Amino acid sequence: MTVAIELGSTNVYADLGYAEAAKMQRKASLAAEIARAIRARRLTQDAAANLLEIDQAKVSEITRG
Repeated sequence: MTVAIELGSTNVYADLGYAEAAKMQRKASLAAEIARAIRARRLTQDAAANLLEIDQAKVSEITRG
């Protein structure tokens, strides 16, 4: 069995043909950076939610991507 590997761009959403690929990529990058900062500060989701002035469920959503 042969598996074809195709070289993609730096935007997986564009590679998959999404109409708003650039916007989706920016959102994903921002969410990843927020999640990284939360981990680096060793914040709980509740503490991060208080700091960001959003609810804990939204922090969970962001950190799960």
